Amino acid sequence: MRILVVVLNWNGADDTLACLGALEEQTHDAFDVLVIDNGSAGDDVDRIRAWMVGDVARPRMILHEEPENLGFAGGVNVGIRRALDEGYDAVALLNNDAVPEPGWLAALDQALERTGASVAAGLMLRESDDPALRGTIDTAGDAMSIWGMPFPRGRGSAGHAAPETGAVFSASGGSSLYRAELFRGIGLFDETFFAYFEDVDIGFRARLAGHAIVYDPAAVVHHRIGATSGRIPGFTVRQTFQNLPVLLTKNVPRGLRHRIVPRFALLLAMMLAKATLTGSARPAWSGLARGIRLAAGHGRRERARIQSARRARTADIDAMLWHDLPPEQSGMRRLLRPFRR
Repeated sequence: MRILVVVLNWNGADDTLACLGALEEQTHDAFDVLVIDNGSAGDDVDRIRAWMVGDVARPRMILHEEPENLGFAGGVNVGIRRALDEGYDAVALLNNDAVPEPGWLAALDQALERTGASVAAGLMLRESDDPALRGTIDTAGDAMSIWGMPFPRGRGSAGHAAPETGAVFSASGGSSLYRAELFRGIGLFDETFFAYFEDVDIGFRARLAGHAIVYDPAAVVHHRIGATSGRIPGFTVRQTFQNLPVLLTKNVPRGLRHRIVPRFALLLAMMLAKATLTGSARPAWSGLARGIRLAAGHGRRERARIQSARRARTADIDAMLWHDLPPEQSGMRRLLRPFRR
């Protein structure tokens, strides 16, 4: 397939240049790279442009500048619209702080061709200064818990123990390939999310519309977690509490709401208490307040549109859920242990 690889840059030129260098080594022979600068300050744009027009011609590398930060969802949508306008068959999304191995893009392309799926997720391994973390799994595709909480499959496990190829609930926007026809059918990323869980949202919408999502461990990238978002204090906490209510309001089908929503409310209360006790009260509460407002307005409007076009049965969605707490929810697991007995 003819593919447009979209890479966002926001004040991260060093990471972006390393990512672009690795993209030059890809074995796939029918792709272009669109770097979208998301309103960076400083000399990021000059440095990236200088690299693109340097001593070696790089005709497949394109730089697009946005005057302000559109977030992950808004930024990648710029690239997706360009891909649709210019007739690309698929769009690959790659974090600028991720370095793909040479066969990454070819493996994703082959996964779609082999399975007929609409989305293919790769294996993201952690790149870290801590030897204990380096090479462990960041994500092997995303899962969705019956408790209403998405989570990265396999996080923290050894890379050599990565799951085998198979279906997953959703795909990380940091290293995945999407057929262009998917976006024509269900729309682009929801820019209300700005960042965090927008990839699970589009995966949920794809599943509701009857599309398949697969994971292939042959598509490997090495990811430095939080290289961008970690520079903004409280950002991850605020976006988590803001976006989870919107995600569930839009996407959980009616037949699963009575099972998911009460569990989610209990888990969210536990998370909110922990955030309050550990010094993150302000971003947590402000994020939740905005999330409730967005869910009541935008979320409900989008729900009507998404659910009216749903093709998947409730049982199809239920079969793809993780029927337990997410693995990292050890506190909630301890709290519930007496009741489970």
